[in-house]
Amino acid sequence: MRPYRKAIPIMQVELLYHTPDPERAIATAARLCYAPVGASELMETMSEERVRSVLSTIMASFTFATDGVSRALTHQLVRHRLASFNQQSQRYVKFQDGLPYVEPKSVAEVPEANELFQDIMDAVGAAYSRMLDLGIPAEDARFILPNAVETKIVTTMNARELLHFFELRCCNRAQWEIRELAHKMLELVRPVAPFIFMDAGASCVRSGCSEGKMTCGVPYPKVVRD
Repeated sequence: MRPYRKAIPIMQVELLYHTPDPERAIATAARLCYAPVGASELMETMSEERVRSVLSTIMASFTFATDGVSRALTHQLVRHRLASFNQQSQRYVKFQDGLPYVEPKSVAEVPEANELFQDIMDAVGAAYSRMLDLGIPAEDARFILPNAVETKIVTTMNARELLHFFELRCCNRAQWEIRELAHKMLELVRPVAPFIFMDAGASCVRSGCSEGKMTCGVPYPKVVRD
């Protein structure tokens, strides 16, 4: 292995928390104003059909822990302003055992480009390590770190924002890394809220492509409802 470089990280996504029984909780909250019984009784007695009929108000929350992604990805992710984030700090966390980074497949598959990329990362890793040795604070040494450096982030979104996120980021035209993240997140939430996310995904899953002339031309298969 080259000096100053860790093994290339693998993206890992974990669903840390979600509102318990999110679909029933949402339906209970939406229905409570018009029900003669209390919330607990309503929660227990509402039929599945009734739950589905009042799911228009979507406020359940989902929290994900993501490792092995680049700063290039999280710069895109934090643009979803209705979400909340807690990201690993380059100000306090020092990369003293090597510089972990994400290399795009398009670069790795071209030998000359791969060599250039790794040479640059080695140089950055060496310079960063030397700065720390010279007593430069991590918050200042980090100024030389590139977008490729691996990071970790915890993300919380409510279901409505998640649906919007999937519509934008599951699209074939989304950048490859955040598209992979979006699909992994969708795989995690579908089992816990199957009705909410039954037709979640790129805009072409629900209706037509929203990309206009920029369409990829390869729409996802339409979802068949039971």
